[in-house]
Amino acid sequence: MKTTAGKTMLHPIRIIVLGFVALILFGSVLLVLPFASRNGHSIPYLDALFTSASAACVTGLVVYDTYTQFTLFGQLVILLLIQIGGLGFMTIATLALMVARRKIGLTERRVLSEAISAFQLGGVVRLVKRILICTLISEGTGAVLLSIRFCSQFGFWRGAYYAIFHSVSAFCNAGFDLMGCYAPYSSFVPYQTDILINLTMMALIIAGGLGFVVWDDIFEKRRQPLRYKLHTKIVLIVNAALIVAGTLIFLFAEYDNTLAGLSGGQKLLVSLFHSVTPRTAGFNTIDTGAMTGGGTALTIILMIIGASPGSTGGGLKTTTFTVFFLATVAYLRNTEDMNAFQRRLEKDALRRAYGVATIYSGLVAAGFIAIMLAQDTPFKDTLFESVSAISTVGLTTGLTRILNSFSKGVLILLMFAGRIGSLSLVTAFIEHLPRKANLRNPEEKIIIG
Repeated sequence: MKTTAGKTMLHPIRIIVLGFVALILFGSVLLVLPFASRNGHSIPYLDALFTSASAACVTGLVVYDTYTQFTLFGQLVILLLIQIGGLGFMTIATLALMVARRKIGLTERRVLSEAISAFQLGGVVRLVKRILICTLISEGTGAVLLSIRFCSQFGFWRGAYYAIFHSVSAFCNAGFDLMGCYAPYSSFVPYQTDILINLTMMALIIAGGLGFVVWDDIFEKRRQPLRYKLHTKIVLIVNAALIVAGTLIFLFAEYDNTLAGLSGGQKLLVSLFHSVTPRTAGFNTIDTGAMTGGGTALTIILMIIGASPGSTGGGLKTTTFTVFFLATVAYLRNTEDMNAFQRRLEKDALRRAYGVATIYSGLVAAGFIAIMLAQDTPFKDTLFESVSAISTVGLTTGLTRILNSFSKGVLILLMFAGRIGSLSLVTAFIEHLPRKANLRNPEEKIIIG
């Protein structure tokens, strides 16, 4: 906490943490109401809390099929949690202040800057306005395209609702769906080879996962990619590389397994979808529990890498992955600097990346071990579920639905940590610790490698 002019102010990250806690609790209270469920009975509070956390943290892991369990009211609560959780509650709060023509103070700007991973405090309100416009355009366009298919199948009103729900869920990388109307927990398997549905959903997932700072830079520089910030160039190049590489590897790994019986073009479409969705949307068009070891390993790796900073997605982030890669290249070349696109990365980048990765790995390991100790679950499925939770992906092999109360609690904590950011979450609790004096200990070597 900091004190200014007699006022005690919380650290911005703590405000974000408390805001998400309040959002999750609010959602759980609404979802536990009897008229939120189709059978008219309240679901157990822990399950309501789990569903609310999954929606607010835009994860997509579920203990109930969204369509078959929840009424329209319950579904709309989930949709609201997804939208607020995807954009960040501070972005929504800023919108409310702007609508009410209230002044946005320095404290709100600091929290906003932290919430959307802005480079600087100046211009953060303008950036929020662009975020809202970009979101409206992206989700609106996606809804129009999806309605072409859904309205013809379900009628105008139901089709339009389905289009809006899935457009918001895809852009926010949430993974919630209403495809239980075909079969519970089927996700988009019924649309496995539908080009319109697949391409629209992938475009929304990618758009939401790039990060709002990237979209702002593209908007500013328009058709001058050479003038893009280094961050934007890295995000765009790494995303493209991961999508292409992931598609080819998945096609090879699943060619005669989950892709069997499809034509060449259909196999390529499904492989492309399953290269995009693990980072970090959570939709699937195949049975993820039936994937080969290679397909499962690829999916876990993509979930770990995740989306980009300041986006609606989770994971370690593409930039963290890039810093490790550039640090390795620098070491092999025996150079001190990490260089990319004729620019040198700041020295603190590698230390921050290692901090993020270490905390992330520690949380995954702790959650994984805790679940294994709480109940006898398969090793591969437990690891898959733990990574999916903390990376806010939502893909599952089916394990979530059979977990006991303790294991569900573990996944809730992992989803929460993944949405806030593992490093940010730790920082929120250690920021008040006293700093050491600016003294350095004697240097001594250790053997590495």
